[in-house]
Amino acid sequence: MSSIAELTERVREFARERDWEQFHTPKNLAMALAGEVGELLAELQWLTPEESAAVMADPELGPRVRAEIGDVAIYLARLADVLGIDLVRAALDKLDDSARRYTVEAARGSASKIGGGHPPGA
Repeated sequence: MSSIAELTERVREFARERDWEQFHTPKNLAMALAGEVGELLAELQWLTPEESAAVMADPELGPRVRAEIGDVAIYLARLADVLGIDLVRAALDKLDDSARRYTVEAARGSASKIGGGHPPGA
């Protein structure tokens, strides 16, 4: 199994070798990340819920979705690295915060917003 730390180091080295660090500002990386998320969305856009759930079984679409998720992960890891954010710690902290805001009793089985926020992953 690969780690976020391994991914971060490989992306850092990839940028360093190409002298791309100068272009990897937080703004540019956030914009690139948004663009890659848009490309992921485009792959799923017109699928039914059932088709989207089974997308990885599609021999043509599955690899494209996997590649777009890879792009999203690369830019997210790079952005977190440039900003000095521990990506896993940030996600765990956010999950802890969401657990406090969306108690099991109040949120179980509901996608409704509680207190103006949104459930993680929704």
